[in-house]
Amino acid sequence: MPALDAHLIAWPTLNASHPCDALLLGNGASRALWKPFGYFSLFEQAQRVRHKALGVSDQALFKALGTELFEPVLSTLNTTVRANAALAINSTAPLNRYYSLKEALIHAVRAVHMPWPLMPSATLYTINQALRGYRRVYTSNYDLLLPWAMRHAPQGFASLFDEEGFFDVRNTRSEGTRVMHLHGGLHLLKLPDGSTRQRSANNAELLDGFAVNIPGEVPLFINEDRSEHKLRAIRHSDYLSWCLGQLAGETQGLCLFGQHLDSSDQHLLEAIRQARPAHLAIAIRPLSEASVINQKQHFIQRFADIPHISLHFFDASTHPLGDTQLAIDVPADFSRRR
Repeated sequence: MPALDAHLIAWPTLNASHPCDALLLGNGASRALWKPFGYFSLFEQAQRVRHKALGVSDQALFKALGTELFEPVLSTLNTTVRANAALAINSTAPLNRYYSLKEALIHAVRAVHMPWPLMPSATLYTINQALRGYRRVYTSNYDLLLPWAMRHAPQGFASLFDEEGFFDVRNTRSEGTRVMHLHGGLHLLKLPDGSTRQRSANNAELLDGFAVNIPGEVPLFINEDRSEHKLRAIRHSDYLSWCLGQLAGETQGLCLFGQHLDSSDQHLLEAIRQARPAHLAIAIRPLSEASVINQKQHFIQRFADIPHISLHFFDASTHPLGDTQLAIDVPADFSRRR
């Protein structure tokens, strides 16, 4: 293999020669817009927020269930509450823990998520138009940047949920750009039977009221550091399973933007390996020559076992989603008011 250099192609040039039908976004795409999205784990964040942090009893539940994901713990508590009611067991402890965990989750998310009033209309328009350039968009982020952008001008996006907000795998053939949330999102809820509902609310309420739901429903989003835990949660959701299956069928050009595909997203890497797309266009932010070469080497090693796949690296700042002018300034008092 020839020695690697730091050269990166401009996105318009690469897209002209190797067009991509699909886009896979990662946390780097959200972090470029809003720096506080650079958190690693909501479980860790929930232990250090200033208000309503996870208590000792709450943390014991995560340890007992062998996970750092909120969704399975909340689902287990929901099941326990319903079972107690059916058996006429008078115990308020599971319900108290359920509300305690939801409060901790709410404060952890609000500690890092960009407030709706800070989102410029021009930024929503830019993201909206960029997404339309693909037939299918996948994101491993659970923040509201994409739902907000799609609502800015919804025409042209496929509707994957019915009029009542429910997902049905049998009704997913609507026309337009499909946007699929591989790890769920703040706008999604999981029902006890594993089905998924999309919340209907205005843009501000999608964030402010994301954890307010009817009994039996829990917020559906995943953001922790172990791929096997993520995959387990995906398998218990009809919507998430379907989205991952769609990624595993991408045989044409696939663009990776802000997606590093490290060990915490091994399940996404395996889906791409199974799909064997014709080529990959990979965004790299050129911080230095050494960083570019290191990132190239990382991706070459990740896809070394896929025969005949071609990797093409481009400058992230030349892509519409990588425009540095999209970055939103974080108010000096943001962390203090959370």
